[in-house]
Amino acid sequence: MDCPACKKAMITLELADVEIDHCISCGGIWLDNGELELLMDAPEQAGRLLRSFQQDDATDEQPRTCPICDKRMAKILVGQADPPLRIDRCRRNHGLWFDRGELEGILRRGQLDPDKRILRLLADMFGKESDGIEGSL
Repeated sequence: MDCPACKKAMITLELADVEIDHCISCGGIWLDNGELELLMDAPEQAGRLLRSFQQDDATDEQPRTCPICDKRMAKILVGQADPPLRIDRCRRNHGLWFDRGELEGILRRGQLDPDKRILRLLADMFGKESDGIEGSL
């Protein structure tokens, strides 16, 4: 599977029994449909997060194409924070694309990982220090 951002081949990694696709070139992460819920291991919180996504048609960010269907993805605003955090979602529900640091940003902003389980797993996976996790990923 090729990266939606830089078009390089991605590798598949296992994170908390969930296979994620990671681009070692640009640091992005692709989660297939349903994998965010599995990763969070909290269906109610994950559902609330997904329902909060708002399509952002006014952004000037470069559109990405889905690595599965090769169609243009929608830009999605996550939360109300400033600066805004935008991710990409396949319009055919194939999955979500997170540029480097966006998944961690969502987990932090939404306080969706209070025990920092996922952040520690990401830090271990990508060779970061878990002590300084707040700004390191």
